[in-house]
Amino acid sequence: MRADIFDSDKRSAIMRAVKSRDTGPERAVRSAVRALGYARRYRLNGAQLPGKPDLVFTSLGKVVFVHGCFWHGHDCKRGARQPKDNSDYWRAKIERNVARDNTSLAALSASGWSVLVIWECETRDASALSRKLELFLAS
Repeated sequence: MRADIFDSDKRSAIMRAVKSRDTGPERAVRSAVRALGYARRYRLNGAQLPGKPDLVFTSLGKVVFVHGCFWHGHDCKRGARQPKDNSDYWRAKIERNVARDNTSLAALSASGWSVLVIWECETRDASALSRKLELFLAS
């Protein structure tokens, strides 16, 4: 294991800067949703629902999660990358995140919600993202 190049105060500041809301991928999804005409039909960060979905379309009975590839263990290039430092900690953390995600998705589905997961890597292609959202929201 390599030594951290930052002292503990600097490392804490860096980790505090990692956002959990209003990330670039979330903003891309919200922009696509607005362009499809659903601008005033959703709420952000449904704290009352399992997993706190990023977008909640109550009248449609649909929720959208926007997952970061690394943090939620996606099988893309970025999500499959394993950290070299403190790898046991990160592997366990990501496994807990995936387990929590699966539990949340199952609970939402059991409650009658339709669920869509958008991965961070999918937000880079705006037209494909728009088609995916349109299919999900129109059905």
